[in-house]
Amino acid sequence: MILHFIFVIKEQDVTRRQPEFQYIKEMAKFFQSWIKEKFDIHYTIQCDQLATKPRSILDRLDTSTMIRDHEQRGKDIYHFYLTHFRPLWTDCACEGYHAENFGMAYWVEPKDQSDTLHMAEKNCTTVSHELLHEILRTKKHKGYVKDVHDTWTKHLFEQLEFEQYDESFQKTDQKPTFLAMDTSTLFD
Repeated sequence: MILHFIFVIKEQDVTRRQPEFQYIKEMAKFFQSWIKEKFDIHYTIQCDQLATKPRSILDRLDTSTMIRDHEQRGKDIYHFYLTHFRPLWTDCACEGYHAENFGMAYWVEPKDQSDTLHMAEKNCTTVSHELLHEILRTKKHKGYVKDVHDTWTKHLFEQLEFEQYDESFQKTDQKPTFLAMDTSTLFD
């Protein structure tokens, strides 16, 4: 099985945002390890950039554009789009969207391109949220939407800590490189 992360970026920003893409490549490896550890699922990881050209207001990029791209690339591959725009419609409070073999999340650009903690807090957590929907769906977990949203709410409003990982993908109490949702309550 393939999990293909696609960094959707404005064409004029490709060079300037290379540090983010390097983080995304490491984040993809982290999630490969995290998914294997938590769910015993092995994904082969791929990472690409999709540079977008300016478009008219009537031809705006949105979720349906990414779904068409996913279908053209092949529905059997799990494509996960990290976009420079918010979805026009979403099924999650974290500005993401999920469907069969499809994930999408708004990628928040850090003010400082080397701010790994910002990318972990604002982006990595959202990616874990959307990944959980698809993983639980494939495992036929009946509450795969509600249970993930309940846990997300606990993270945001009830002081449930995100799981913290270092650059070697090991749990840490120090400054994390990656953050993921706590999965311990998903199978109670």
